[in-house]
Amino acid sequence: MGTHLLTGAGSGIGAALADRLHARGDSLVLVARSVERAGVLAGRYPGASTLVVDLVAPGLVPDPLGPLPERLDSVIHCAGVVELAPVAELDLVSLSSQLNVNLVSPMVLTRQLVPAVRRARGLHLFVNSSAGLTASASWSAYAASKFGLRAFADSLRAEETEHGVRVSTVYPSRTATPMQEKVHQQEGRTYDASRWISVDTVADTILHVLDLPADATIPEVVVRPVVPRSV
Repeated sequence: MGTHLLTGAGSGIGAALADRLHARGDSLVLVARSVERAGVLAGRYPGASTLVVDLVAPGLVPDPLGPLPERLDSVIHCAGVVELAPVAELDLVSLSSQLNVNLVSPMVLTRQLVPAVRRARGLHLFVNSSAGLTASASWSAYAASKFGLRAFADSLRAEETEHGVRVSTVYPSRTATPMQEKVHQQEGRTYDASRWISVDTVADTILHVLDLPADATIPEVVVRPVVPRSV
């Protein structure tokens, strides 16, 4: 059993992963955006600890975060937001929220959590996106945040290897989540969850990376649906 800090445990990939970890008896520290949301998570995962941190406002992230375990076997960043728009129509609010939640807040949190992960010789894992590898029209802000997250993970990996700490990035393509349903609405497309990767499949991939023996690491893994996206 290990101790893991997760963001984004309220839905989608993060919820599927939290379900798996909690079911097998691991200890969880769950980041919630509000006191109300923290209460929901505490009820869903008895015994878990919660931290209230609004990832939209990284400048307000407390330093220190609060009472934390001395050792963290992993820090897993699953939280993310997306708002599609062509560059000519980007507004500052949606641009800032995507950069803050998807990039700046993971950087701010990671900075504080480095010592606890070092003590456990643990893992920093970033749930990125296929948009962190290739940018498409109307995805500029989201893709920029995910390209930045990839760079941050790469730099962190180079720094932490000497401490026995692993850093991995998982790049899921379209996954059947509430976020994906929202994306389809923004694209004006019909949402069919059966076409896309299951959240359980991505959670299985993350667990595989997390549970690797100490003699190996998976720096990056891409997960794609079998059926390609139709035009």
